[in-house]
Amino acid sequence: MELCKLLKEITPPDEAARAAARRRWDECAKPLGSLGRLETAICDVAALTGDAANVALSPRAVFVLCADNGVAARGVTQTDSGVTAAVTRALARGRTSVCRMAETARCRVVPVDMGVRDFPGCDGVLGRRVGNGTADMTEGAAMTRAQAETAIMTGMELARAEAARGTRLLAAGEMGIGNTTTASALAAVLLDRDSDEVTGRGAGLSDEGLARKRAAIRRAVAVNRPDPQDALDALAKLGGFDLAGMCGLFLGGARHRVPVLLDGFPSAVAALCAARLCPNAVKAMLASHVSAEPAGELVLRALGKRPLITADMRLGEGTGAVAAMPLLDMALAVYRDCYTFAEGGIAPYKPL
Repeated sequence: MELCKLLKEITPPDEAARAAARRRWDECAKPLGSLGRLETAICDVAALTGDAANVALSPRAVFVLCADNGVAARGVTQTDSGVTAAVTRALARGRTSVCRMAETARCRVVPVDMGVRDFPGCDGVLGRRVGNGTADMTEGAAMTRAQAETAIMTGMELARAEAARGTRLLAAGEMGIGNTTTASALAAVLLDRDSDEVTGRGAGLSDEGLARKRAAIRRAVAVNRPDPQDALDALAKLGGFDLAGMCGLFLGGARHRVPVLLDGFPSAVAALCAARLCPNAVKAMLASHVSAEPAGELVLRALGKRPLITADMRLGEGTGAVAAMPLLDMALAVYRDCYTFAEGGIAPYKPL
């Protein structure tokens, strides 16, 4: 009941602020719309915050939600679930790919243990465990509906706390062996697509591995019979604690008016779950890149989002989201400080 109450508090975007941001762009001394999706992103932020005059994208943080998925036992990945814990520890030490990229992008990295199997905790990792990894979704629901709701609420609380400390831009990252399998299963159900069509090789599966992955997803859908009209039901039966937490991060960003960058395929599917739970949540979402996974573009299209970057990335951890931050910084620099047509003594451009 509490989740339903919070979702009702998420309002539509402020279209007056979006229009004001568009007018500011059109005053800049350059061809109209010539920065394309960079302009759209700044307008989206203005519509989210309701303030076109004071758009800000710093301070910023990328949350890397870490959790294990029981379906990994079905041979759907190159590695076993122990890698999740190893990477979580490396995140805490600042040694992973996203950590090195985030330093360049002036972004804080926050690893969160949502349910890494047998993880004892360590300095530098936020402990927000919902369970000791999820169950094997090929044998029944990955988690209970209550667990899914708890994970979503956890993500929302993370966003709330960041908004309270003045954070102006968030990014949703993940680390969880097997989560392209859970994400593919959810994408198949929510998009009403054949599961084979939306299932890719993840971290580089062989043909045999891909066949096992596809078979596991078909079995999970058949066993659980998720309701495509009930995103919480689908998420509980086929998702993971990392996906549910990211879903909450998007919802929390919308509630507290902080934009949240999508990363790759798992985070985009989490965003789709958030949009199905509350359509107004889409206002907080910025698409960083389009994943190389087969359903990457399909999910973004369902969200009505177009990516800033197309680079065939599929690393995870929030790397694509962090890679988009310097682009947004450059867009904001033009938006704030570019000279205007009036200042340059140039007749304003008008659409022909």
